[in-house]
Amino acid sequence: MTSPANPSEVTRDRRNRGVAFVCAGVFVAMVGMSFAAVPLYRLFCQVTGYGGTTQRVEQYSDTILDRTINVRFDANTSGVPWEFKPKQREITLRIGETTEIAYVARNNAPTTTTGTATYNVAPALAGAYFNKIECFCFTKQSLEPGQTYEMPVQFFVDPEIVNVPELKNLKTITLSYTFYPNNQESAEGPAEGAAKTQKLGG
Repeated sequence: MTSPANPSEVTRDRRNRGVAFVCAGVFVAMVGMSFAAVPLYRLFCQVTGYGGTTQRVEQYSDTILDRTINVRFDANTSGVPWEFKPKQREITLRIGETTEIAYVARNNAPTTTTGTATYNVAPALAGAYFNKIECFCFTKQSLEPGQTYEMPVQFFVDPEIVNVPELKNLKTITLSYTFYPNNQESAEGPAEGAAKTQKLGG
């Protein structure tokens, strides 16, 4: 005959199970928070310019300074079978002056692929003063097999940048984009405003 369980052992087992359940719940909550933190952090960066994230605006600057600044353009891909590059590597513009440049993307895959571009500015502190009016990065982009698209970026550098002690002597800003695969593949064309161009040479 089996002897009855010791009351203290039963209590200890219950406590152990309770601790295990609590630990499991904490782990699940932490995993969920880690996934939620990514979009929240990205939203925070886009609102504040933290981490070199540029600002999105709907109107031009009312002030254009005589001072000029160089803007360099960088292009990268990660996981999308595209050629992606700026049409110009560098331009010089007046601070506050609205300028439009373009990037070109070509899909080398035998199927339609969709990508989303992330972006940042270097130095990071300048991101809060780099204002975009129009950009292909605002929406996902879909390219059919072999298609090439020209995608515009319209921007200006906020004149307030000259009042920032750390940036008052800044000569060059680098705008960088990286295209990643979009989770939901789409057969739609590129976003409105993207102009179809001739195929890239070579």
